[in-house]
Amino acid sequence: MVNIGYRSARLKGKLARHLYEQNIDQRLRVPIENFTRLNCSVYCLSCARDFPEQVANIRSFFKYVGIPEKYVVVADGYSLEQQKFLYQLHACLKVVPLPDFIGQELPQQVYDYAASNGMGKKLATILSIPIGKGSIYTDSDVLFFPGGGELTELINANDTQSYYLPDADPAFDLRILQETERDNPVNGGFILFKHQPDWSLAMERFLNLQDPPNYFTEQTMMHLTLHRDNAKPLPKDKYIMWRDDEFIFRDRYAKDTTVLRHYVTPVRHKFWCNWQYLA
Repeated sequence: MVNIGYRSARLKGKLARHLYEQNIDQRLRVPIENFTRLNCSVYCLSCARDFPEQVANIRSFFKYVGIPEKYVVVADGYSLEQQKFLYQLHACLKVVPLPDFIGQELPQQVYDYAASNGMGKKLATILSIPIGKGSIYTDSDVLFFPGGGELTELINANDTQSYYLPDADPAFDLRILQETERDNPVNGGFILFKHQPDWSLAMERFLNLQDPPNYFTEQTMMHLTLHRDNAKPLPKDKYIMWRDDEFIFRDRYAKDTTVLRHYVTPVRHKFWCNWQYLA
């Protein structure tokens, strides 16, 4: 039996994304009215294919959370035209090509991972973030909502507590973890760092892998590191990773009390089904 709701949602998302992309220049004429200043820097890795998501991600962050000291797009293959557009979104925007951002001082195995797997590029990016009083990593397929004021308070709080987005289901490279280290899975799509974590154990296990790292190796290293750092989980009812609405028409979690949602691949179409929240 054909799931009409699911197919309709996918079609709606496809059409909405197309309209957003075709009329993306209009985003420059829609002012951001949130003047809240944030004590943080934001970093996001994205490629040219995900340019519309990146624009929507940035503008929703500005609208619902605030204006960071800088928002750095680590650009993997962006055209000069795309880079120029991003600079026009706000004065805090900075675009840095991926090779320039990750430099040449990481272990060679990390660069090998980056050359063979997109998650390796993400690992290299996160390892290269200069973490100070507040640094955020966000994927470009994270959309922010009117509940973002709660995140604003966390960012501006005068503390050293880091926070992570809880995953809906475990997604691990089990070669990196011991059995006792698998509870409370971390999703690598959104992290608020308040201090530099200690990557040494995760890196040691990574460098000792006998076979190549896989799609989940990066997130597993993040999981291990953040739990050793005593980072706290963000509330699951407002920082959304659930996918239980994948096969229905509506987005079950798009509402004013939501802070953010990470629209991973199975529900990516729903990112674009929320036109009322797209800044």
